Amino acid sequence: MRFMMFMYPEIEEKDWGPQEGNVEEFEAMSRYNEELRKAGMLLSLDGLQPPSEGGVVKMTDGEATITDGPFAEAKEVVGGYWLIQARSKEEALEWASRCPAQNCRIEVRRVFEMEDFPQEVQEVVEENFGG
Repeated sequence: MRFMMFMYPEIEEKDWGPQEGNVEEFEAMSRYNEELRKAGMLLSLDGLQPPSEGGVVKMTDGEATITDGPFAEAKEVVGGYWLIQARSKEEALEWASRCPAQNCRIEVRRVFEMEDFPQEVQEVVEENFGG
């Protein structure tokens, strides 16, 4: 099973990303990521730029409204993610609990696999996208 682990940092935007003085935090995170890789669990990971560098596309009745960051209404924003392979939700949660990050929340959610969908949906995907 694949799981996404979303990190929600509890920091000010001015403190986002690599900066002088937080090298030890990045070294600890690098060691954690390497542990995930060596355990054969890590499929992908990335840190994200701050919200002010992004935007939102809101779809309402088929119409798109585009808004640039920062997002004043957002209380939490994703700071990065890991995509991991785990045998169970419990194993994924246990790995998330090992993360050395300070002052954040990590949300763990299972990724839909094609076999989770009804057979009719699987057939449509196979016909249109080859699996």
